[in-house]
Amino acid sequence: MSGKPRLTYFNGRGRMEPVRWLLAAAGVEFEEIFLETKEQYEKLIKDGVLLFQQVPLVEIDGMKMVQTRAILSYIAGKYNLYGKDLKERAWIDMYVEGITDLMEMILVFPFSPPEAREKNLDSIKEKATNRYFPVFEKVLKQHGQDFLVGNKFSWADVQLTEAILAVEEKIPAVLSGFPQLQAFKIRMSNMPTIKKFLQPGSPRKPPPDEHYVETVLKTFKK
Repeated sequence: MSGKPRLTYFNGRGRMEPVRWLLAAAGVEFEEIFLETKEQYEKLIKDGVLLFQQVPLVEIDGMKMVQTRAILSYIAGKYNLYGKDLKERAWIDMYVEGITDLMEMILVFPFSPPEAREKNLDSIKEKATNRYFPVFEKVLKQHGQDFLVGNKFSWADVQLTEAILAVEEKIPAVLSGFPQLQAFKIRMSNMPTIKKFLQPGSPRKPPPDEHYVETVLKTFKK
């Protein structure tokens, strides 16, 4: 095995995409193994590789890490994206948890039945514009700095950028009332490591399609 982190997940965004984002933002190259069959997944369980019988799986620094939050915390700490002290870490955690709640709605959206799509999309828009994005708009306006915490690039900035772009894919004008977030998105998208990740051919995955949804459902089907 090379020194690069190795990611095992489906060939799509899901719960692995924030890990890809964070590694890419830190300038870390990684390898990927894509699950395509139920047999691959069951073999990982049989081999005792998945602590709680769940993916994502990230092999890094001799560890086989599971649980998205634990993986992201480790990467953020390892690559100095987790604040300078406990207070900054606490703010980063709060912001990340809030963004994760919003992203959870986007994560499950492709799996919702067609008749529920419009209602779920309205719910994403309502929560983004009334609950989550106003928080970050206010934070950026109040402290007048480029980044969310400590005027230094952190995990929270990466996660917020991912969320903004994911929501914009579904609701293109969602930032129309958030000038601070519009400027933030431009700043983050022009950071060299993130700019590279946003280019065609990068490990960033496209929005989930029917094949991705079918592969996930087939793999976990009892």
